[in-house]
Amino acid sequence: MLGYYFHLALRSFRRNKVLTALMVLAIALGIGASMTTLTVFHVLSGDPIPGKSGRLFHVQLDPQPLQGHQPGEEPTELLTRFDAQELLRERHALRQTQTNGGVVTVEPDDSAVKPFRIASRNVTADFFPMFETPFVHGRGWSADDDEARARVVVIGKKLNDQLFGGADSSGRTLRIDGYDFRVVGVLADWKPTPKFFDFSGGRFASNEQVYEPFSVARELGQSHNGSVNCYKVASDQMALNAPCTWIHYWVELESAAQAADFKAYLDNYSARQRDAGRFERPPNTRLRDVMQWLDHKRVVPGDVRLQLWFSLGLLLVCLVNTVGLLLAKFLRRSGEIGVRRALGASRGAIFRQCLVEAGTIGLAGGALGLGLAALGLWAIRNRPAEYAHLARLDGSMLVLTFVLALAASLLAGLLPAWRAMRVAPALQLKSQ
Repeated sequence: MLGYYFHLALRSFRRNKVLTALMVLAIALGIGASMTTLTVFHVLSGDPIPGKSGRLFHVQLDPQPLQGHQPGEEPTELLTRFDAQELLRERHALRQTQTNGGVVTVEPDDSAVKPFRIASRNVTADFFPMFETPFVHGRGWSADDDEARARVVVIGKKLNDQLFGGADSSGRTLRIDGYDFRVVGVLADWKPTPKFFDFSGGRFASNEQVYEPFSVARELGQSHNGSVNCYKVASDQMALNAPCTWIHYWVELESAAQAADFKAYLDNYSARQRDAGRFERPPNTRLRDVMQWLDHKRVVPGDVRLQLWFSLGLLLVCLVNTVGLLLAKFLRRSGEIGVRRALGASRGAIFRQCLVEAGTIGLAGGALGLGLAALGLWAIRNRPAEYAHLARLDGSMLVLTFVLALAASLLAGLLPAWRAMRVAPALQLKSQ
């Protein structure tokens, strides 16, 4: 029967081309606008490390002076070097890493290629297994390498292609800032979206191509690239005991249930530092998992949320208009419906026929709406927004487009179909 209802729907479309076109256009406009903003929202609010985000936590302490303190206020997002290294030494988590951005000068072996500056990242050994970084060649370094301040380096695929022609460069020497480093691994194209572990270079920026041991970067006095907040005068902001916060600290716990215990450990650590005279404020710590951290940092811009609500409102308006058009279309065929009822068609059959017609309009509107959404996303990609290059339809959003269009049209068709099935056949036959 479904095929028969579809055949009847096509015949109805041919008889009412203008009305059908208006309904398809109404659905398409609503779907196009809503899918454009939904796609952007989907990209920006997605989980950058699914399956593990609930076990990775960003650590915050409050080492600032008591002056100006307000109970309950948000502590600084970064740690001092002393605190980061103390937490790393005490190792109360399954894995932990301190990290900051930097800038280094790479000196290629080929004398024809001039040295160039490139963004780097200083991390500790757990960074790679914690964030599940994919390797093309080799691996990350070990905790023993951190302790020994071994001059090892992990590079990105792009840099490996540029310097070594894409070959396995593990064991090769790379000269950085005038010092020789041994390449131990090459990362694949790895770009979590957003770049949750450090937003200093941009929330949706590309990852660095050079990863060095944190201890080596500090031993060589390499440049820091990121935020620094000094709450007292410091001659050397990067020194071990400098009163400056500039390091992101992340931990991996065995389960999310351990977060309360680790938070208690951070409070205890803060109390111990206060007793030692380093901290002046009462314990004021934060421990947020990846998604909580993204929500705290408001990674999804406010204008994107606003546009999403506006587009959903437009879809609702389009549905209301479609309800009116379908109602006019079905009731105009009251005579035809009355004849079918008199010949034995049940109310349920009339209801299903009308819903099939509404669903067919929805699928046509979805196809046109998909084109409008693609056009809208193209317009967004040409905007100067930081996230613009991410505005692309993926497979899940493509399926959602047609599911939403079909659901919207069926919803819009419920009232008109119900009114159509209640047409009294006797009254319609008398009027013929």
